[in-house]
Amino acid sequence: MKRRDLLLAIVGGGFARPIGAKAQADPPVVGYINAAISADSADILTAFKRGLAETGFIEGTNVTVEYRWAEDHYDKLSAIAEEMVRRQVTVIAATSTPVALAAKAATQTIPIAFTIGGDPVRVGLIASLSRPSGNLTGVTRYNVELGPKRLELLHELVPGSSPIGVLINPSNPNTPALLAAVGDAARALGVELQIAKASNDVELMAAFEDLHRRNVGATTIGNDPYFNSRSEQLAAMALRYSIAAIYQYRKFIDAGGLMSYSASNSDSHRELGVYVGRILRGARPADLPVEQSTKLDLLINLKTANILGLTVPQSLLARADEVTE
Repeated sequence: MKRRDLLLAIVGGGFARPIGAKAQADPPVVGYINAAISADSADILTAFKRGLAETGFIEGTNVTVEYRWAEDHYDKLSAIAEEMVRRQVTVIAATSTPVALAAKAATQTIPIAFTIGGDPVRVGLIASLSRPSGNLTGVTRYNVELGPKRLELLHELVPGSSPIGVLINPSNPNTPALLAAVGDAARALGVELQIAKASNDVELMAAFEDLHRRNVGATTIGNDPYFNSRSEQLAAMALRYSIAAIYQYRKFIDAGGLMSYSASNSDSHRELGVYVGRILRGARPADLPVEQSTKLDLLINLKTANILGLTVPQSLLARADEVTE
């Protein structure tokens, strides 16, 4: 072959390396960031991997996942997100509002898929649910917006209980919206609220002691990754102080909690895996509408109700999706 023909063949692709060749040698890298502790997240990790698999991605085969955990220290999230950007991961998987906000602040170019418990438009993550724009999209469970409904359910279970407590993490960016929504619901019900704050274990113990001193017999537990990592501790403390509590997820019921109401956290993490997979296959976050969880589960633990001396109204039992005896 003449030198001229050789050069034409190379330029034309005859000897060019396929674009997919590097992808085969170096699988895409997903940067998974969680604000909670790793030891309490086996169920959501399984769900996340299941979602990836549904789109054809198997960890260790054709995709690599790098995991980072803030271990309930939200002040570490910015550094973790910046590390993922320096690592030049292909997609960032953000598992809560604090994580998603940190990731958005760290990059406007790397795609970010999120699963959060609040309104992504209100907290400034996206422009709209149908057309997110920018580099973010994902799933919302609207747990913040369910705060008033949890208060109503708790009031129905313990109608004579006033004041009712609200346990919140002041470090969570969803907290102001939660307090505003629950405050409106409390005024409509004619219920006094007592706010308790906790972002670490020392404050959590103090918060329950404070609620007990203020004669709070029932409380709602705010949506927060730190609280989700403390399901057994929260359920035990509520029983210790004879406080009827309503939580978010099934894991609280499994730990001995009284009542929960929300969309499934595991289902939303499976959907997170699906979104990550779709982006890995070439979809742009701006073109993927945000999915809103529509299936909500009311779970009641009758054993805990009996320990607390509560009789669950038939109206609640009839609406419950699952009753634990």
